[in-house]
Order: sequence, then structure tokens, then C-alpha cells
Amino acid sequence: MDNHISSSIQTLRCQAASLLLYQSVLHNEVGQAFLHLLQTLSNGGDRISCLQAYGNYFKVLAASNQSWQDYLIAQILQDDNPFSQQVQRTDALPPVLLTAAKQDLQALQSLYQCGGETLSQWVQVVTGLQTPLAVWDTQAQETYEIPFHQTENWASLVSDLAAYYRRFGTGLFVNRALRWQAGEFVAIAHPDSIQLNQLVGYELQKETLLKNTEFLLSGYSALHVLLYGSRGSGKSSLVKALLNHYQDRNLRLIEVAKSDLKDLPEIVEKLRSVPQKFIIFVDDLSFEEDDDAFKALKVVLEGNLTARSQNVVVYATSNRRHLIREFFDDRPQARDREEVHVWDTMQEKLSFSDRFGLTLTFEPADQKTYLSIVRHLAAQAGISLSPEDLEYRALQWATRHNGRSGRTARQFVDFLKAELAVFGSSQT
Repeated sequence: MDNHISSSIQTLRCQAASLLLYQSVLHNEVGQAFLHLLQTLSNGGDRISCLQAYGNYFKVLAASNQSWQDYLIAQILQDDNPFSQQVQRTDALPPVLLTAAKQDLQALQSLYQCGGETLSQWVQVVTGLQTPLAVWDTQAQETYEIPFHQTENWASLVSDLAAYYRRFGTGLFVNRALRWQAGEFVAIAHPDSIQLNQLVGYELQKETLLKNTEFLLSGYSALHVLLYGSRGSGKSSLVKALLNHYQDRNLRLIEVAKSDLKDLPEIVEKLRSVPQKFIIFVDDLSFEEDDDAFKALKVVLEGNLTARSQNVVVYATSNRRHLIREFFDDRPQARDREEVHVWDTMQEKLSFSDRFGLTLTFEPADQKTYLSIVRHLAAQAGISLSPEDLEYRALQWATRHNGRSGRTARQFVDFLKAELAVFGSSQT
């Protein structure tokens, strides 16, 4: 092997091995393929091994649909390490942590500068191929808030990088929406894009929920909220719209299924030390008697010896005012061996919803509210029917389908928009 190539490869491998904080940047499929290619070339492997290593690197990089440079930068921006974690909590960092971060950035810059063209040439020299290998370097370089592509010395970017971490978070919590699944947080790649201005009616409820969320984001004690009311009234949509409304305020939404509520105390503890603010979203909440989920939620709502986490609130929706199902057999009757204080037990069930600090009630939409929602959504969708025709079609739709509600209005407008686009005009 050419001595210059051998020396360059050894230098890059040493730079990768020297990382103090950012090791996990290379612990992904692309990073491991890159390191494996360097190792194979360094070991003077046979032609087949070198070509296979290059092919694997090319394939995983192509699957990421990014250049090596853009991929590496993306990993740096979301890396969860002691530096990226601590800068989100304090400006007073230990000097040695800053020094380590600068050292790592310089090492990563060396890896960044080893582009596809260089690797292809090295493989061609080592294997003696006459024809150069294809280079995955066709992707346009992305634009970042931090000028990695234009900066000669990445160590000078440490302050910009710290500010970026404070604004956007790191690791898994770079994602705005997550769900708790099988005992861990899982990112939701495509969260609902619903916006607050798409939700009409229930203005008092919306204003109250916005205020409470502002308290959370401002570091004050926010209340747990129960959104109770008729189906299709927009309870869930309102909670999801908060995520888009406050997307620049470090708000995160954690979806927790009713079946996973038993893990709620554990979830809250995992979020306690994270700098972002969290809404735990529980949709369509109700309980059976002696449900473990009931007990877990009660601990979070009422607290125990552990201090309440100031960066977490629970927003739950339900179609039932009384969240625990009650049967006529639950009513006190004169029976042998009956619980002495059965009325107390029943009242505890009935009053569980009162443990939420706020209960926002969503009443069924009357005709006036329903038509107001339809007109608003139709205007946003660019539907230009006459008011009389739009109203007639909307009322016909509600009669034939699910009754008057915000959900019905949305379904009607979506259908009407597609119908007009495809057929021009028809009877809905």
C-alpha cells in the first residue's frame, strides 16, 4: 500500500479512537461501516474484503440518503453526551468538559474531510482496480444553523453548538413527539400536523389549556388536565395542536396508552432530570375496578413522598365524566359481609376525575357551532361553494354520518375538497 495512504488511514483511525465525548456518533450503521472500511484497508486485506467493505459503506450511506459529511453533522447535532446534556442545564461548565468537546470536534472534522472521492481512490489503489468505484457524494450539502461546512476549525463552534443543544435538545428528545412502548420511549417520526387555527369552537377551553401550558413552559407549576366531553369535539386534536403551536419552546408530547399507565411513575422519573417540558398525553381514559393503571395515575396526580416533577403534566381525554366504571351492584345494599364504608369507596371512584387540577368540558356541538366549524375549515381548504350550498351539504352529511361535531365537520370538508378536485361537482 502507498505509504501516504497508509499514514492517512492510521491518522483517521486514531482520530476516531481518541473521541472522549462523541463516541456514539460512530456507533451507528454508517459510522461502523466507515470504520470497518478503514480497518480493512489498514490491514492490507485481500481485494475481495476491501471491495465488500466499500460496498457495504456505500450501501448504508445511500440508504441514509445523505452524504457522509451531512450524516456526520446530523449525528453531532443530536448526540447525547455529558457535554450536550450539561449545556442544557447550566452555563457554568467545567473547563475540562469544554476542552474535551473542542478536541472531539477537531477529531470529527478530520473524519468529515474524508469524503467519498478519497475513499474510492484509496480502495482503487489498494485493490489495483482499473476503473474507479462509484462515489456516494451526489447529495447537496444541507444548510445548518451552525456553519460546519464553512468553518476551518470546528473547535471554534463549541459555543454555537451549546446554544443549539439548549434550543433543540439532544438524543431521543430531539424528537418533539414520542410514545412509551414496551418499557421505553420511541420517537414518532410523523406527528400530527394539526394547528390551533384549524380548531374552531370551545374557545374558553382552548384559552385555559393554552394558559396552563404556558405555565409549564415558563417553569411554574402547571395543573394536570382532564378534557372531558362528547366524541369528535376536538379534545385530542387540541392537545396535539399544542405541540405544533409551541414547537420552538422545548415542548415534548409523550403518548402513553391506557395499558401502559402502570408505568407512569417510572416514566415521570425518567423525565424529571431532562431539560425539556413534557405533556404526557393519555387518550380516551377510563378504568375498570381494581385497575393497576388507576393506582399508578393516582400516584402521579396526587403525589407521594417524592417531590412532584415540575417539567411534566398529564393531559388526558375522556368521553366519561366519571372515569371508573360504576355498576348498579356497586351501590350500597344490605348484604352480609359487605364493606362497612362502602359509600366512601364509591365516592372515591366517582371523584377520581376531581384529582385533575383542571377539568375542561366539551359539550356536543349544536347546529350553529357545527356550521361555523364547517365554514372555517372550508375557507382554509379553499372551497368556493356558495354559503347556502355549503350549509346544505354539511347538514346532509351530518344527518347521514356521525352527527354534528368537529370531527364530522373535518371529515365532510376533507371529502368535499377531494370530490370537487376529482369530479368537479356532485351530490355529497
